This record gives sequence, C-alpha cells and structure tokens, in this order.
Amino acid sequence: MKSQSESYRAAGVDITAGYEAVQRMRAHVERTYTPGVLGGLGGFGGLFAPNLTGMKQPVLVSGADGVGTKLRVALYMDKHDTIGIDSVAMCVNDILCAGAAPLFFLDYIACGRNNPQRIEAIVAGVAEGCVQAGCALVGGETAEHPGVMPPDEYDLAGFAVGLVDRDKMLDTAQVQAGDVLVGLPSSGVHSNGFSLVRHVFSIDEAPAVLGKPYAELGTSLGQALLQPTCIYVKPVLHLLEGCEVHGLCHITGGGFYENIPRMLPGGLAAKLDVAAIPPLPIFDVIAKEGGIPPRDMYNTFNMGVGMCAAVPAAEADKALGLLRAEGQAAFVLGEVVPGEEGVLL
Repeated sequence: MKSQSESYRAAGVDITAGYEAVQRMRAHVERTYTPGVLGGLGGFGGLFAPNLTGMKQPVLVSGADGVGTKLRVALYMDKHDTIGIDSVAMCVNDILCAGAAPLFFLDYIACGRNNPQRIEAIVAGVAEGCVQAGCALVGGETAEHPGVMPPDEYDLAGFAVGLVDRDKMLDTAQVQAGDVLVGLPSSGVHSNGFSLVRHVFSIDEAPAVLGKPYAELGTSLGQALLQPTCIYVKPVLHLLEGCEVHGLCHITGGGFYENIPRMLPGGLAAKLDVAAIPPLPIFDVIAKEGGIPPRDMYNTFNMGVGMCAAVPAAEADKALGLLRAEGQAAFVLGEVVPGEEGVLL
C-alpha cells in the first residue's frame, strides 16, 4: 500500500496506522467467515449470500447498538479484548427475540488516535463474539477523529442482520396466560447500567477502585465488571427448533420492568419468583455500596437474568432440557398471568 499523506498526518490522522490496523485484524475477521460470505476485507461493502432453502417468506431482522459507558471501565483498565464481545451480544441477542438467526455483523470504531494494537484487540473481541453467535464479520469502519475525541479514547458500536421465516417469527400476540417463563442466567452486569455503576463506586474520580479485590466477587471489581455479555444465540436457536416458544426477551437497559413487558400483549403480566434466580454477588455489592433500593436495581440491571423465554406450561420441562443439553443453564423464573402491572416481583 503506497497511500500516505504527511499533510493529513500533521492534521492528526495517520492513514498508515489505519492500514496496519486492517492487516492486524485480518486473521481475526477471517475466523468468523461462514459459507455465505462473498469477498473479503477491503471492499466498499460487506457481501453476504443467505441460504434461503426451505424458506417460504424470508424476513430480515436488524439491530444496532453500542456498549455504553462500560467502555470507560475498559479504558481505565487498559483491557480491550472483550469489549467487542459485548458489542456483538447487544445486537444479536436483540434480533434473536424475533426468532431470527444472525447472519452477519459490522462494527464501527471511532477513536481519537488510531492505535493499531488496541484496534486489533477490540476487533479480536468482536470476532470472538461473532464466532459465539455463528455469524460473520463482513465489514466495519475505523474512524480517526482528532480534535473531536481525546487521543486515547474510542467508541464502539455494531450492526447485525438476521433471518427468519415469517411464519416462525415471534411477537407479543403469541404469549398467553399460563405460559411458563424460563430464565437464562447472565454473566454479570453485561452492558447496561454502567453510568450508575460508575457513580456508585466513584470510578471516574478514582479509577484505582477497579483494582480493589472483593471477597464476595472472588476477583477485582474491574474484572467482575468487564465480564462479557452472554451470547444466547446457539442454545436459543436449538430451543426454537425443538420446542414451542411464544416469546423471547433480552433483558438490557431498564432491567425487568422495561424489558419483560416488551414480549407481553396487553392484559398480561409476568409474575416472577426472584428467589429462583442464581445469585450473582456483583449485584449485591452494587446495591450495598450505593444504597440502591430493590425497585431501582430491578429497573436498571439484569439482576442475573440475561434472557427470558415464554413457553407453554406443558413444554417447560422440555425447554429446560433442550437448553441444558446445549450447555446453557436455565431455570423457571415465573409465569404469565392476567394483569396490567407488567411485572410482579
């Protein structure tokens, strides 16, 4: 590559660093390739040929999201190899709620200064997330923004596209009173509520707190907070293939109170047994340190449940078995009942 510009470098953009970053990420990207990928890195657009065999009315389902202020924790700890998993998870878990299998993903990294080693670490995480989700990383963009962002900072966002046959799509009309709610455990805070987390621990004022060990956590605060978001795609697709599923919910920002009602039709509520949720000490630590009441905790965080499925009562045991057969822990979280309250704890 002979392209270079000393004038652009003087303005704060090092295009040769960009080329180095692309070369560094190439092997990570290629490990995500699935049979539908056409071409490779370097084109103006990512190309993908979906397999529509057996589909009557294919529907594309898309989702875009960022990682939020969890990025601040990654920056303070100078650990960037897992934040990309979060970026993928936030998108693919969302489109999964329509019953769609993710096909491909694109990322967008904006940075104050292009650090090829750091960009490689970020993209390596994105690639790992794509492998976990069974989708291909077909493209993306790394944009250097001198004067707009501080040199050592970056932002990360992503975009996923999935596919589902229209007669297999999930929507709120399918959920019924009497359905059992099956919970899939989270790995921790995932990628929501970090503005409150940063406030509770005064992380921006004293980043060194991230290195503080907590006996309850068995690790440092920072390591617990950077635990990547679970990607539920493969076990949930297995569930959809082998069991009747009426609804799926990805529990993200807004916690139980905002997200679970999104899969419920009017006149129905979710009655939950929170004692059934496998305990995650990080939430006890956050609540204790911040003096946060339970209502606010359940309205901010996933509280140990990253995804929830509504299945007919007669299918509940089968659903648990299918998920566990894929190595996915699962438990009965509650049931769907008549009511307008949305969520009953």
